[in-house]
Amino acid sequence: MPEEPEVETEKLHEMIHEQLEHAGGGLLRRVALTTALLAAIAALAAEQAGGTANEALALRTEAAQLQAQASDQWAYYQAKGIKAEVREATASVWRAAGKSPPAEIVAAAQRETAAQAVIEREARRLERERDAKVAESRELMHRHELLAFAVALFQVAIALGAVTALTRIRALWWASLLTGAVGIVLIALPSLR
Repeated sequence: MPEEPEVETEKLHEMIHEQLEHAGGGLLRRVALTTALLAAIAALAAEQAGGTANEALALRTEAAQLQAQASDQWAYYQAKGIKAEVREATASVWRAAGKSPPAEIVAAAQRETAAQAVIEREARRLERERDAKVAESRELMHRHELLAFAVALFQVAIALGAVTALTRIRALWWASLLTGAVGIVLIALPSLR
């Protein structure tokens, strides 16, 4: 199971609150509020990132199981084909001797060949199901990657908020807000498709 991205914000909040107590001011209050909001969104994104990765891995496991089942069906298909060929070879020996092969040998060869058609359909159905699981897993992994990147952006935005609280440079706060907004877009992007 992949590790979920962690968002460390407790020390940051303490530091911002200390700065608010010492200096006060509207900027610090806004920085504290937006930083707390970004931290909450980051926590939700991290949870979603972990969930989508786990779901993708579960789908890959199901796909591997389906592949094993399909392989078993193809092996069974081959076995039926070999049995049909053996029965047909036996019937050919009878014909080569100028005699009619026993009806049960001919019927058995026909049953084996008919069974192959049923087995082939099942194997192909399992392969289609496997392919669908793999495609869904790929889509979920793509979503996970976007969410994980969004979490990283939120962490950068939170760090910029902390630096803003320390330096009181408004441009850093705007950079924090912009970085957080990009993270929000990344979270929403898969839903927009």
